[in-house]
Amino acid sequence: MIQSIWQILWLLGGEGNGTPLQDSCLENPMDGGAWWAAVYGITQSRTRLKRLSSSSSWLLGFSNSPGLAPFPGNTTWSLCLLPMFQLTVTPASALADEPVHIQATGLPPLQMVTLMATTKDDKGNLYRSRAFYRANEAGELDLKRDPAVGGHYMGVHPMGLFWSLKPERAFDRLIKRDVMNTPTWITLDLYDSVYIHKVGEVQPKASQVLQRWFSSPDLQRVPIREGRVRGALFLPPGEGPFPGLLDLFGGIGGLVEHRASLLAVRGFAVLALAYFAYDDLPKQLEEVDLEYFEEAANLLLANPKVLKPGIGVISVSKGAEIGLAMACYLKQVAATVCINGTNAIHEFPLRYRDLVISPIPSFPERMQVSVAGAVRIRHFKGDPRDERNQHSVLPVEKARGPILFIVGEADECFNSKEYAEQALDQLRRHGKSNGRLLAYPGAGHLLEPPYGPLCCMSWSRGLFLPMLWGGEPEGQAAAQEHSWQEILKFFRQHLVLSRSTL
Repeated sequence: MIQSIWQILWLLGGEGNGTPLQDSCLENPMDGGAWWAAVYGITQSRTRLKRLSSSSSWLLGFSNSPGLAPFPGNTTWSLCLLPMFQLTVTPASALADEPVHIQATGLPPLQMVTLMATTKDDKGNLYRSRAFYRANEAGELDLKRDPAVGGHYMGVHPMGLFWSLKPERAFDRLIKRDVMNTPTWITLDLYDSVYIHKVGEVQPKASQVLQRWFSSPDLQRVPIREGRVRGALFLPPGEGPFPGLLDLFGGIGGLVEHRASLLAVRGFAVLALAYFAYDDLPKQLEEVDLEYFEEAANLLLANPKVLKPGIGVISVSKGAEIGLAMACYLKQVAATVCINGTNAIHEFPLRYRDLVISPIPSFPERMQVSVAGAVRIRHFKGDPRDERNQHSVLPVEKARGPILFIVGEADECFNSKEYAEQALDQLRRHGKSNGRLLAYPGAGHLLEPPYGPLCCMSWSRGLFLPMLWGGEPEGQAAAQEHSWQEILKFFRQHLVLSRSTL
């Protein structure tokens, strides 16, 4: 039996380690969800008190409280245990394709709490996510173990707060532009209730700010403006040689660097290549000149830090159509990743030396507008299987190296899975087995590196309405995490081996 207040202090302070009283309780014993216990006459067991004191997330203090046994000096006191909410993120600074470990301690047992993530893009546009969790009996929360019971996602998802970020302004797309000088800053806030109010009305109980980097300190970025080629070359530290990659995006135009810089951190020499709407390149894409992309491939291979004799191509959307054409016609291409692309030439003609491939006709009348006001063009393109369109189908059987097709089954922009399956059938008919398909349920058109948020609709260059890309957050997140590792493995395997096979 505990005999005095000093025994309680000794037990709660950690076996008499001499730690002084650290803080006092709130004037109002209900503030912040504080728990109060009368000191005089407490008969809790030593074991129970030791369990309460085992967490460093509790503050011990005193407060005036009438009706309890007095200390000497005719002053009335009570002992309180005030939870100190602690939020930790490990590591607080990491690459954007690396997971982090989020934990909270010092919560009241079984307390419902809200975790909120907030970030801004390089233009200052806001993105937020939130999820509701219940602490365990020890007042702890671990996102690797505990399920979200509501909010922007449900279930056990350690990185859910990242991939469920939503734009505050409709149809915005989160893209990191300055990949070298600044990270993406993400603020995590912890609230001690189901917080559905307007942001700022209630102060969080704990916060952490973390950094998501798209480059490493020793990574080198070289602006490319050589001949006709425009882009940015990312080189890992060291002499190399490193496997070389060309990185192509689609109708967004301009120069998009975030994927290239992350790939370079992983050991590749990557040229993020612009091909319209950048610098002195054409403002609009009117034709695909494959000789421009051949010039870029030769420029990359001429760099002494790039592994010879072949390069890889990673490409998405319209860029994947171009990437597949490069695999078919350019001897420099040793391995190709096509993400949600087509197997034929659409919309604009492709030219390569004396070859001209006219595009398959499109059907604007097949466009649909979603409830949210975004344009769905999944059935906009003509069918490559139609006999009249065979002249526009790319000869994938001519590809010298392996091709990895990655598709989202919820793609609302292209019928990308059907196109990839047609390309694989074409390879098989010619006795080739150098194609592989990864198809992801619930994933949309804009597959990105892992932990980036789903963009299911956004503004697109040249359209009067936003584009519907498709996908749902959980399926997209799973697809991005798995496909990224498959992409790294694919290029490491085939570009290193290409030294002896080409």
